[in-house]
Amino acid sequence: RFHHTSTSHLCSCSKTVSDEKYQDPFQLGRKDLKNLYEDIKKELLVSAAEFKEMCDYYFDGKGKAFRPMIVVLMARACNIHHNNSKEVQASQRSVAIIAEMIHTASLVHDDVIDDANSRRGKRTLNQIWGERKAVLAGDFILSAASVALARIGNTAIISVLTQVIEDLVRGEFLQLGSKENENERFAHYLEKTFKKTASLIANSCKAVSILGCPDPKVHEIAYQYGKNVGIAFQLIDDVLDFTSCAERLGKPTAADLKLGLATGPVLFACQQFPEMNAMIMRRFSKPGDVERAWKYVLQSDGVQQTTYLAQRYCHAATREIRKLRPSPERDALIHLTEMVLLRDK
Repeated sequence: RFHHTSTSHLCSCSKTVSDEKYQDPFQLGRKDLKNLYEDIKKELLVSAAEFKEMCDYYFDGKGKAFRPMIVVLMARACNIHHNNSKEVQASQRSVAIIAEMIHTASLVHDDVIDDANSRRGKRTLNQIWGERKAVLAGDFILSAASVALARIGNTAIISVLTQVIEDLVRGEFLQLGSKENENERFAHYLEKTFKKTASLIANSCKAVSILGCPDPKVHEIAYQYGKNVGIAFQLIDDVLDFTSCAERLGKPTAADLKLGLATGPVLFACQQFPEMNAMIMRRFSKPGDVERAWKYVLQSDGVQQTTYLAQRYCHAATREIRKLRPSPERDALIHLTEMVLLRDK
């Protein structure tokens, strides 16, 4: 239903909350994320030196820890909402650690599937150690995350976070397929986006809300916030594949087209340039397809439409989180929706 939305409304939504002064989410979450990567490495303690080297390479502490930061802010916001408790429980912080481990394992596996050679501005595990060892490293990180999850000892949390792993696999299968029916394509794309990106954020937020507050309404608020922010994050990621330079992104641009993937900007552009349909169906496999599709996207309003759709999801996330009692953490989560829209890498 977003396909023919006029982009003339774009400017009216671009400033989500900028008139209000909120704390920087990364500053606010920093205390709870101190030693995050050291704690992850403790979960990955192994005798095999090569495994340790591979894990240390990925958990180098240079990532922004975007997902753990959302998780600890949501934990505090829910705790304050419930009983004005300002502390993050140890089990809630464990969820943040587990979320980052699951996310990283999925990146390692994605890079193998995509035969990617760079990630976060450096060479991928599969480029350095080979595909087989990279797959095993991803499996190992997942297994360590599962052990940490079992240690929390809460069956509801185990159920919520194992759903993430199932969604990641199903999302990857969705990405391997394509829809001939144009009307089904966008639904397929959004479902894939939810499963591959948003499910982790949504279910991690839900998990910490369950640990901090018994009210099912709060669990739903946390889940919906994470879901909407997660989808918006990926939509902007898909926009940046067309608008940002490779150095800034830390990975090659037009990467999705080269993998044969039709993301939001492509699907919107296809409405203006129906000749792209054939290219989408053959997954941009013919010589010149990637270059032609790239030009069509930039000539169309595909980038603006996708950005506008991301704004709609961020507004939905903001609407949800405002239902919680005011707190610096709640307000930082509101501010985060604007940061997601305005990021350039």
